[in-house]
Amino acid sequence: MQNEVVKDIFDGFNDYLVKEQEMREQIREIVREIDQAAKEATIALQVIHSSLSVVSSACGTARAQFELCRTGFQKLAEVVPVGQFYRYNDHWHFMTQRIVFLVALTVYLENGTLVSRDTTAEILGMKTKQADGFHLDIEDYLMGVLQLASELSRYAINSVTLGDYERPLSISKFVADLNSGFRLLNLKNDSLRKRFDALKYDVKKIEEVVYDISIRGMRTTT
Repeated sequence: MQNEVVKDIFDGFNDYLVKEQEMREQIREIVREIDQAAKEATIALQVIHSSLSVVSSACGTARAQFELCRTGFQKLAEVVPVGQFYRYNDHWHFMTQRIVFLVALTVYLENGTLVSRDTTAEILGMKTKQADGFHLDIEDYLMGVLQLASELSRYAINSVTLGDYERPLSISKFVADLNSGFRLLNLKNDSLRKRFDALKYDVKKIEEVVYDISIRGMRTTT
């Protein structure tokens, strides 16, 4: 009798574990689809470091991949049980940060502004409030924006190499504004705070590019 009771208990555990594994595998498959679209967007946007004439087309290609990401996130929203976002988000956590970075880079290249969290969520088909379900976590958005600063420091250097001496000036102001904005935050998340600490080095690298342009008399405006 005791053996049957124990068996019934562990049979129930086994059913739960099987269903849990099936759900996680389903999530991983969707995440792989989103990640592939993100990789394609990354490849498309990397050309900005080697050519000034392809920026617009690169952004268009990236936008098409964001639509695929949007579809993927909507699939995740259907699969992940209500109220269990943070139970499973380790599967898409870092990927989402990278996609936020790609969206932020695209928007910056298009109009020189910082994309808002609301707009980013809209592009990716996500909510902004946890109560509404599958959402864009604030810390994931902020981490993506910090990644943007690092990419722009590289872009500033390569712009000079390509003969664009004005772009580093606008990048410098933009990243300085980002730095000011982040300084307003009381950052408690360790990884976010460490990543923010690296922002000052991005600011410094860009300032050095601008300084070099200035002393060499390459600026066409004051």
